[in-house]
Order: sequence, then C-alpha cells, then structure tokens
Amino acid sequence: MKILLVVSIFMGTLFANEYYAKVEPIQSYVIKAAVSGEVVYTNEAIEGEFAQNSVIVELDSAVDRVDLEQTQNKLALFKQMIEIEHNNYERLKKVTTRSDFDKDSQLLKSLNLQSTKADLVIKIAQLQESIANKKLIEKNRYIYSISVKKGDYVNAGTLLYEAKDLSKGKVEVFVPIADAATLMSKQIVLNNEPTNLKIDKMYKVADAKNISAYKVEIIIDEPKEFSSLLKIEFK
Repeated sequence: MKILLVVSIFMGTLFANEYYAKVEPIQSYVIKAAVSGEVVYTNEAIEGEFAQNSVIVELDSAVDRVDLEQTQNKLALFKQMIEIEHNNYERLKKVTTRSDFDKDSQLLKSLNLQSTKADLVIKIAQLQESIANKKLIEKNRYIYSISVKKGDYVNAGTLLYEAKDLSKGKVEVFVPIADAATLMSKQIVLNNEPTNLKIDKMYKVADAKNISAYKVEIIIDEPKEFSSLLKIEFK
C-alpha cells in the first residue's frame, strides 16, 4: 500500500499540467416538440449534413390552418358588428325618450362583442404559434440525428432531432483547485504544439464528481475535427 501511494503521488506531480479531452461542438441542441401532432415529413437526407434554411421535421397543421382561416373571417365579422352596435349606442344615448336601461343594454351588447373580439385575437395568435411550432427549420446547424419518422404521432416534449453548432470547438478539462490560479497565465499547448489559446471559462466551484477540481473550458476556432482526443498542457 505504501508503494502504491508513493507512485500515485509521483504520477500526479509529473502530469499535473497534462490532460486529455475530446473536442466537442461549441453548442449542442436537443429539439423537442412544442405541440402534439402527427409527423408528416422528416428530412432524412439531411441527417449528418449541414442545414441551409432546411425543413427538418414537420407536423400536421391542416386543421390548425382551417381553424385559423375561419377564426380570421369571424374576427372580420365581429369588427363590423362592433361598429354597428357602437353606432347604435351613440344614436340611442341621444334619444331622451329612451330609458337608461335601454341605453345600458345597448352599451352592454357593444362591450360583449369587444370582449369576444379580444378572445378571437388571442386564439389567432395561438393558432399562428402552433402552426409555426409544427414546421421546424434550421438555418445552418449540423443535423446530428433525427429521432422521428413520417407517420409517428408525437406529444409535446417528444424528442424530434439533435443539432450541433460546429463553428467552434470546445474542450473541457478538470484541473486541481490548487493549480487553478496559476493556469490562467500559462500557455496552452495542444498535442505538443504551442497555441495562442486562452482559458475561456473556469468554473470556480468544485465539480460534483471531481470534488477537488475546477472545470475549465477552452474554445478552439475552426477545429480540424471533432471528437478527436487532444493532449492539453499548460506551460
């Protein structure tokens, strides 16, 4: 046991500033369904490729579109009704022979119509949002995987696809808390090649698993490849 302890301490000192980590995309996205519906289209050909304002997944929105059209027509009618009832009230309140009850009743008609109009405006906005959420478009992200197929029925929260931002790479290593303060000023060497890279972010709270270490992020512009193992040194 004593021999093992001595070896462990020696190795930790020898390689204290040498780490290995994979190059990962700067950001990964997990896209889930915002609404329920049947999958009517999946762009399987783009899986493993970069999107170019491409539709990735589309859910059935035919009923929503009909509902939206009819609700918009209904709103137009209500606007006309409101104008008529409002004009009727304006004329009625000038007639001295009509009771206050009649005048209030006419005003109430106008107000009820305006309340219904507000409900229709909200419904139109909801339908427009629902339709938009059923057609998932990506501008330029890398489509890593598509998890649904045409004919599937999905509920809100179902995983649709995963995308990644490959414009930059990110490397994460865990450094001993005792060494953290000195690393910010040191040069970063990747696979034995000196670089001008700097530590982008250091989380100065001990990691949940590596309880005696801080997580450090290094951002790499235009990495040659992802998921490759890098040797990282601080010199």
